[in-house]
Amino acid sequence: MTTLTVRTERQSQLVDITRLVRDAVAGRSGSAVLVYVPHTTAGVTINEHADPMVARDFEMALERIVPEDWGWQHIEEGEENAPTHIRASFMGPSVLVPLTDDGTMALGTWQGIFFCEFDGPRERSVHVSVLA
Repeated sequence: MTTLTVRTERQSQLVDITRLVRDAVAGRSGSAVLVYVPHTTAGVTINEHADPMVARDFEMALERIVPEDWGWQHIEEGEENAPTHIRASFMGPSVLVPLTDDGTMALGTWQGIFFCEFDGPRERSVHVSVLA
């Protein structure tokens, strides 16, 4: 397993980590790569990475679908982050990408892997494992 470090700059931010994951699996053989986020207020997804505005649209859509000003029950002093848990669950904690015979990720032409921050800015971990 390789652990990547991702630093975010905003509370909600999708960060394209495709290159980081590609570098982590370079030269390794297996059937697939598992990308896993060990945080309850962050996630990972695959979507279009050719246009950076797609990531911004995701950020804005999730903020609108799961607003801050709802009557949240999960309220901890200094950690009023209930909506961030919901947003992270919508995105999910992991993605699985098949590897081709030459070890490259079998992503579609326009696909990229995004780390999804919902409680930033922070420094986060992303685990990358090549599966046999």
